[in-house]
Amino acid sequence: MNFNSSLTIWYSVNKRDLPWRRSKNPYNIWLSEIILQQTQVKQGLPYYEAFISKFSSIQDLANASETEVLKLWQGLGYYSRARNLHFSAKYITEHLGGVFPQNYKELLQLKGVGDYTASAIASICYEESVAVVDGNVYRVLARYFGIDTPINSTEGVKQFKTLAESLLPISNFGDYNQAIMEFGARQCKPQSPICGECPLSVNCKAYATGTIKLLPVKLKKTKVSKKYFNFIVMTYEDNYTYLEQRTEKGIWQQLYQFPLIETEAPVTAEDLLIHFESLPLIPATYKELVLFNETDLIHKLSHQELHIKFWILKTSTIIKDGVKWSDIKSYPVPIVIERFINNFQN
Repeated sequence: MNFNSSLTIWYSVNKRDLPWRRSKNPYNIWLSEIILQQTQVKQGLPYYEAFISKFSSIQDLANASETEVLKLWQGLGYYSRARNLHFSAKYITEHLGGVFPQNYKELLQLKGVGDYTASAIASICYEESVAVVDGNVYRVLARYFGIDTPINSTEGVKQFKTLAESLLPISNFGDYNQAIMEFGARQCKPQSPICGECPLSVNCKAYATGTIKLLPVKLKKTKVSKKYFNFIVMTYEDNYTYLEQRTEKGIWQQLYQFPLIETEAPVTAEDLLIHFESLPLIPATYKELVLFNETDLIHKLSHQELHIKFWILKTSTIIKDGVKWSDIKSYPVPIVIERFINNFQN
């Protein structure tokens, strides 16, 4: 039995019953694929169900406000995915007559859709002969064929894509692509792969040479930089505070936050006062400034490590454009701020 037929048979028995697999609707598949970028199925599933419940069609998503979309996405991270999702929904509705792109090349024109996502949608929805290559596929191919080319190198990306294309069956491309991804997620796992019950182990080079833990090879990441975030939480008579929207490009673009002072190192309350001039919204006079969390909240990203403190500033001055504390949970905020709000209001 060859490589692709073994995987397809395995998939027919072992595939998970996931809601997006019950449909060939490209909107559903696209939504699931965008959510599952950088996200495990267990975490992404409730978000998918929430989006489908609120925005049952691409037109519904296009007609929503960006704030609504970001609020529903809150806690999932990598918010550019949500912004791209919303942008593409509007583009399809306004410029393509609401008709979803129907082949790999057209799908690549959508914002936030790359080779993997376009291949997945094209093969699953339209049975186009294109191969998917994601983290699971890299792992399966690297181990089975004993390939030590770094998967995040230019050479590796080309090599694995070419190999994946050569392994496609003559039909049922969508099932095969889902099979190899599912196999990597559930059988050929990153840690503790189930080699003893693997239908591919007889011809697996990594299994034969004892190199399973060494593959796939990945070049080391760039050094992670530390940043120190000090959020100033203004309170006026316990009824109002102030939020600002992040408009600059970055991980939290278009989300809301308390006024932020970024420093190169941890600071005391006295040190922080020096930086208040950079935040004109902070009243010239206030009652007190108190540190809410003595220990830094650490938020790890792929290239940054954020050390976060929240400072409570009580003021007797009316906060211009203030936000009622009773309304604050309607604003889309980063997950670390959401957790602070929940703790602060309890």
